[in-house]
Amino acid sequence: MADAQTMERLRALARERGVPLSHVVREALEEKARQYRPRPRSLGIGSSGPNRVASTQATEPQPPSPWR
Repeated sequence: MADAQTMERLRALARERGVPLSHVVREALEEKARQYRPRPRSLGIGSSGPNRVASTQATEPQPPSPWR
């Protein structure tokens, strides 16, 4: 599970707080899981179309895209 020093710190924390060791371990795991953010699968490599879309839509009419 964990090394002896870590387990002793967790036991001391549980004793100090007056809760079971399992409660302290569960809290630590929940906190770690809450902080987890998956890494993006892509970094936006590639063309996403014309630049300045918002500014050109307001001033320059765009021809409709062909549907075929």
